[in-house]
Amino acid sequence: MSTHRTYQGQQLELFQARGGGIAARDAQDLMSWPFFSLAKSRRVRPIDFRMGDVWIRVEATAEYGMATIWDADILIWAASQVVEARDKGLRTSRFMSATPYEILSFINRDDSARSYERLKAALDRLQSTTVVTSIRQPSERRRHRFSWIAEWKERLDANGRPLGIELILADWFYAGVLDNALILTIDEAYFNLTGGLERWLYRLVRKHGGRQRWGWSFDLEHLHLKSGSLSPLRRFRFEIRAIVGRQPLPNYRLALSIDPDGRERLTFRPARPEHPAARKTVGAMS
Repeated sequence: MSTHRTYQGQQLELFQARGGGIAARDAQDLMSWPFFSLAKSRRVRPIDFRMGDVWIRVEATAEYGMATIWDADILIWAASQVVEARDKGLRTSRFMSATPYEILSFINRDDSARSYERLKAALDRLQSTTVVTSIRQPSERRRHRFSWIAEWKERLDANGRPLGIELILADWFYAGVLDNALILTIDEAYFNLTGGLERWLYRLVRKHGGRQRWGWSFDLEHLHLKSGSLSPLRRFRFEIRAIVGRQPLPNYRLALSIDPDGRERLTFRPARPEHPAARKTVGAMS
């Protein structure tokens, strides 16, 4: 296994992933804005989002479809690895290596052949999905175009058994991970959330609500726009109400109210501390 790679003229040194016992960290940019499909069915229709100075376009290929919010678990794993190593004073790199088991166990998937095939499909979507954004660009006229994973490859032994996976993260994503102000720790119970909308909602709530006593709120039309969802607003409202009824988000309580102007508003506040639930193995990557 080579310990160095040259990518687009840049010499990259291999970063070997560590084992368990690492807190899950998420990139705040990915928690705030619509970068991923929230649907388990294949999405090809682009996300075309603009709000103030923020501009995002996400494009997918017909062959693989758009990277999903379940696929983004791999980016959470990568961010967690990089931040943990950096905080320990170790060298980091966007050229990473790990076994499928290390990735799957971190994101709370089993290590079956089915999960491994879905892991590879997720890597394909992360590599083939293209993002163009104005976020973290110093000039309003600049746009940064990238794929979440620039390259990935599978290492096999002589009998075709998987030895590991190597990947190169996007420079835009890697730079955000190295900026401590742009990273938040998330509850590992996040990986147990099965619905795309509730996963997206947890990340948004964690980003904006944080641990503030009085939480945060958004009106539902604004939330619908920020989600990038293809569901009509009426369906989106229905699904949000169902989530409020179930209260599935770890560490947060959700409530709905009506503003004086008639707009429906979602409020979220930190819940009282609870003992962490036992982790449950969940199924598919998508």
